[in-house]
Amino acid sequence: MFFLSALARADTILVWGDSLSAGYGLDQGQDWPALLQTRLQAEGFRHVVVNASVSGETSSGGRTRLPAALAEHSPTLVILELGANDGLRGLKPQLLADNLGAMIDAAREAGARVLLVGMRMPPNYGPAYTRRFAEVFADVAEAKKVPLVPFLMDGFADRPELFLTDGIHPAAEAQPRIVDTVWAGLHPLLASEGKKSARR
Repeated sequence: MFFLSALARADTILVWGDSLSAGYGLDQGQDWPALLQTRLQAEGFRHVVVNASVSGETSSGGRTRLPAALAEHSPTLVILELGANDGLRGLKPQLLADNLGAMIDAAREAGARVLLVGMRMPPNYGPAYTRRFAEVFADVAEAKKVPLVPFLMDGFADRPELFLTDGIHPAAEAQPRIVDTVWAGLHPLLASEGKKSARR
């Protein structure tokens, strides 16, 4: 009964991403959102992480699905990690920017704050495209006044031993590094709440 009561009082963090957050190729519990739940508990936060990420998701697909997820989970915070599949398909950066902006607006209208997580493309996509793609996340974060984690795979993107054999998806050994990267952007948002969830 106490456990159910605690869950009822907990705020929800919705992780809204693609295969990089869905745990592609990993055993259950190895993905970074699962490890984030452990970090939250260790740090005294009672937030519940709901990982609604879908492998292969684009920003357009995420934009379409998001309203239903917001209504279902009523998150107080959304970690928005989408865009990698847009880049891999060579979609126009402006489309990505429009979709990210719309998802931020939708989350805010539902009462949630947003942490935007950036992505970068490999250099073989050409300097002009890779530069513009990376700039999208910073531009949207500035325009929408949301905090930004510049790059999900910061610090290990050039280390093939930390990726699965496809060379795209981070291996289990890389997931704690991702948690550290996301935590740097997330913790200030949680701290500004004064750990209100822990006091309820």
